[in-house]
Amino acid sequence: MIDDIKKRALHRTSILEGQLRGLAKMIENEDYCMDIIAQSRAIEKALESLNRLLLENHLRTHVSEMFEDGGDAREQAVGELLKAFDFDRR
Repeated sequence: MIDDIKKRALHRTSILEGQLRGLAKMIENEDYCMDIIAQSRAIEKALESLNRLLLENHLRTHVSEMFEDGGDAREQAVGELLKAFDFDRR
């Protein structure tokens, strides 16, 4: 994993852990539904941000190598990317 991306991804997971704990506390305390939904949506956005980082790492490392190798490796890379975006053709 690329060092900078790893550092940023781990930081985001720490943030997500705190957000999830906060969400559970809000539910337990029976906070206002719209406030709980807002927190849940913030978690979704944080996960999307984490996924973008992980995808960037995958593209810069594994996918670039797989495309250079060509053949089956290239097809595997294409399949993985389609699956990652729920465009799996299988």
